[in-house]
Amino acid sequence: MSGLVIKNTGSWYTVLFDDGTTADCKIKGNFRLRGIRSTNPVAVGDHVEVADGFITEIHDRKNYIIRKSPNLSKQSHIIAANVDQAVLVVTVNYPQTSTTFIDRFLASAEAYRVPVILLFNKTDLLDADERHYQELMVNLYETVGYQCLQVSAQTGEGIDRLLPLLEGKVTVFSGNSGVGKSTLLNTLVPGINLRTAEISDAHNTGMHTTTFSEMIPLVISRKEEGGRRKDFSRKEEGRRTKENTSEIQDSMNNTVYDSKDSVQDTSAQCISPSSFVLPPSSDSINQARIERAWLIDTPGIKGFGTFDMEPEEICGYFKEIFHFSKDCRFRNCTHTHEPGCAVRKALEEHYIAESRYNSYLSMLEDKEEGKYRSDVN
Repeated sequence: MSGLVIKNTGSWYTVLFDDGTTADCKIKGNFRLRGIRSTNPVAVGDHVEVADGFITEIHDRKNYIIRKSPNLSKQSHIIAANVDQAVLVVTVNYPQTSTTFIDRFLASAEAYRVPVILLFNKTDLLDADERHYQELMVNLYETVGYQCLQVSAQTGEGIDRLLPLLEGKVTVFSGNSGVGKSTLLNTLVPGINLRTAEISDAHNTGMHTTTFSEMIPLVISRKEEGGRRKDFSRKEEGRRTKENTSEIQDSMNNTVYDSKDSVQDTSAQCISPSSFVLPPSSDSINQARIERAWLIDTPGIKGFGTFDMEPEEICGYFKEIFHFSKDCRFRNCTHTHEPGCAVRKALEEHYIAESRYNSYLSMLEDKEEGKYRSDVN
């Protein structure tokens, strides 16, 4: 029977079959013998074949989010497979998400062509200085080309801007422990009651509350105005220039070279998963009515080690670095020491953020055995 893996507890996999039924399955031992360098050969989002309670085959994946296993450096861990997009939940405080972590996640997503939305959570807890710093971070990543949202899962602020971005899509939610993923999903899907925990006062770090990955169905009900359905729309803002970014340069060494998109506010509400009718076939999930969606909840992670990335590839996963690299004197320029390097010139002139460049350098070192640490800050 064909099915979709919707939950992974480590030893059991819950599979949703084409007829709408589910079953807990195990994997055949020979998966471990097929040269699969992963701590989880089967991931949430995989389309599989099942026989006699065992997963016997994994269909080809269109993409996945992968990181280096923090405990087994020569193995990987697949966070989720066959996704339309990722939402990386970050916080500038309570706890603080490092730009290194953000950049590593973004680069890994770029490698597998997974679009990423950066969601800055816990906005309600920030003081004036922290809010200002968050605005600078938002400006940094928006100008690189990533969509950013500022929300509060606790108060619901900004959630109405997130909902239309989830419609009809399979979205994986990821981030450090303690950034509020479970609270966010509880807000999006009332009634699922995911566990949450307080931040450690001593270390300003989060504690693991989600211990396994799971796909959660979501239905979005949009309000109508004047008898007509209200549509979600996007507008493009004009190109920003180097002259109007002096404050950002002073604070984060950031300049812009591209435009950004913004999403207009709209009204929306979530319906309990009890009213979600599963599509007749797992292959037709993305073709179901546009109001339907899947959200993938994943355990919090401390660090993001890159896996199977060659040094010469990494430049291509940093949009702005790749943009300037085309003007380097040498085609095989590593952007570290070579003469005529357009990337380092752009860095000196503040067209590339220093934090982004440092993240690029740290990823170059990942090939050196033992360089990666899971608690990069």
